[in-house]
Amino acid sequence: MTAKIYHNARCGKSREAVTYLSEKGIPAEIIEYMKDPLTYDALDQLLQLLEMSPIDVIRTQEPEWKEHFAAHELEDEELIYAMIEYPKLMQRPIVVIGGKGLIARPVEVIATLL
Repeated sequence: MTAKIYHNARCGKSREAVTYLSEKGIPAEIIEYMKDPLTYDALDQLLQLLEMSPIDVIRTQEPEWKEHFAAHELEDEELIYAMIEYPKLMQRPIVVIGGKGLIARPVEVIATLL
């Protein structure tokens, strides 16, 4: 069993998730979406796997959200493009194991995927 983790190295919760997987002996493919933003199709597929709408994975307290998007009603497609343009807006960490995924906050929820 291998995990995928959508990881922001500057985020403490994201680092905790990487440590959690390592301590459980679960190999992880680390996807550093801040360095290499996801494509529209990859993000759309991830949202489908999570069974979440784009707004559910957006960090609405980020300054970029407030400055560029908060005052607008946006369609799902526009929200996906917002996360591509500003990857910092994406909730983290997101962990996927065995075709199921979740936002791993708190990190202990990863156990539900095992």
